[in-house]
Amino acid sequence: MKAIKYDITRIKGGTDNCYLVSDGKKAILFDTSSAKSIDQVIKVCSRYEMKALVLSHPHFDHAENAAAISERFNIPVAYHKADDEIFDNYNAQPLSSYGIVGFVVLKMSLKALRNTKVTRPENHFYIEEGDTFADYGFPDIRVVELPGHTKGSIGLLIQDHAVLVGDALDNWIRPGVGHLYYDRDILRKTSDRIRSFGPRQIFYGHGNPTDKF
Repeated sequence: MKAIKYDITRIKGGTDNCYLVSDGKKAILFDTSSAKSIDQVIKVCSRYEMKALVLSHPHFDHAENAAAISERFNIPVAYHKADDEIFDNYNAQPLSSYGIVGFVVLKMSLKALRNTKVTRPENHFYIEEGDTFADYGFPDIRVVELPGHTKGSIGLLIQDHAVLVGDALDNWIRPGVGHLYYDRDILRKTSDRIRSFGPRQIFYGHGNPTDKF
């Protein structure tokens, strides 16, 4: 039987992106954007039978709506255990930046990062490298660990044609290594790893999707 190629819908909220991965009927949501975008995110999700929500990491612009969406659709939230501490305290993994773009983005984001409480979803489970979502009807979606922006940042390999990278990479001005990091050396190694996945469409937490970086 020929595999179904999943559709990836970008949901843009200001400078944030989240993505709905669907087979046409059921879907998984990757990240949630910030609170100001919740109505838009719920509107798109309501078109599908929602199965799960996956967080690249728990910063507010990716996870602020996680608990509410989990309750709204009665779905579990998956994220890496290494990032559990960020729900309690952003400063457990403080960010630094490089370059003019990074300096501006971090300066604009720092107050919200420090002061926005992201509620840990009650219905959650931990994911790690190699896990799939076969139990939720998506056997061809695989978790990849992409640390550097945070300790537990993850992405999703979508079959053989796409990768969702969260903030491991960004496309604020041009595609490249994420401008904000907890550990820059690890983030550089992560960017090399993403290149090793081969030709794929890249979906960023910030910026337009591209075919390469």
